[in-house]
Amino acid sequence: MRLAQLELRGFRNLVDDTLEFPPEGVAVVGPNAQGKSNLLEAIHYLELLRSFRGVSDRDLVRFGEDVFRLEGLVEAQEADAPFEGQRRDRKVAAAWQRTGARKKVTLDGVEVERLADGVGHVGAVLFTPADLALVDDGPHIRRRYLDIVLSLSEPGYLATLQRYRQVLSQRNAALKSGGHASQARAWDGLLMAAGSRVTVFRSRWVRSMSGALSQIHQEISGGTGARMSLESGISGVGNGELEEDGVEEAFRVALATSQEREARLGTTTVGPHRDELLLVLEPGEGARDVRRFGSGGQRRSVALALRLLEAETIRRRKGREPLLLMDDVFAELDEARSARLLDLLDRTAVGQVILTAPRKAEIRFRDGGMARWGIREGRLLR
Repeated sequence: MRLAQLELRGFRNLVDDTLEFPPEGVAVVGPNAQGKSNLLEAIHYLELLRSFRGVSDRDLVRFGEDVFRLEGLVEAQEADAPFEGQRRDRKVAAAWQRTGARKKVTLDGVEVERLADGVGHVGAVLFTPADLALVDDGPHIRRRYLDIVLSLSEPGYLATLQRYRQVLSQRNAALKSGGHASQARAWDGLLMAAGSRVTVFRSRWVRSMSGALSQIHQEISGGTGARMSLESGISGVGNGELEEDGVEEAFRVALATSQEREARLGTTTVGPHRDELLLVLEPGEGARDVRRFGSGGQRRSVALALRLLEAETIRRRKGREPLLLMDDVFAELDEARSARLLDLLDRTAVGQVILTAPRKAEIRFRDGGMARWGIREGRLLR
């Protein structure tokens, strides 16, 4: 995937502009608080249609403006193109207006019927220092990571996840109302159908990619392996090969046995909304939960490995090199890990890369030969 052009209008502190990106990418250099991360946020917004920082669309509109609009021209070589090597360009645009709080997303000028249809058309993977939260924070952060990776790589996952969340919300509302138990149980069939599919999607991805995670982490860490497994929020569901029928039956039993507890708490206590992605270091003997026992460097290495695994998933599922967005990615690493990561990226990141750094000396990627832009108070200086 290649981002050829980006139009910025009214987004954060970035000056309205039309940017033309070199095929190999660019390094954006400048002091903090000038807008480097905002630029990567704008690009990544066109991938997920929301801010990676978790802020509302209202907070992305530049102060004093009523609307922001982003449009990216994305070039991709289609595997099924009529002629070998043929490119298919696509324009992805997103806008949000304060008046009426309306979001509009278009593909090649045509508004999408559902926002989910506009997700995943840039093929971007974002690395930031805040990725340490993937390891250090609670299970909901790792579930969100799984949901993003699968939404961008597995057809049907996002629609299934949205359906599960909608039914879960209705069931929880029934439980909180304190009405007859049958009101909550009326949602069980729909909850089990969607929830079992979400569980199978997650489990199959974790099992298929755990070996790749270990290999990536070994290269970054200098030898230590890492593995991941899914601890299901449905009791009785293990880590083996799963089928939807078996998961749905386990879900039915779990719901039946938790009725009293759910009535007391007023919420659904079993299901994929309680899943946990377990991350474990393998030092050669035994295994250690990286969140509890990993050093700062080890936890950051695992977080980086998860992002590189996201990129590897796009390569495998879509047959394309992802666009890598790297926000001061070497800042928190020790010299040895930084050198190993740099070597790994130089060997594997053959697509377009857009990275930021506070100083020119920190641009060591691709021998520092990338095009360099400056940035001052939101204005890109080519």
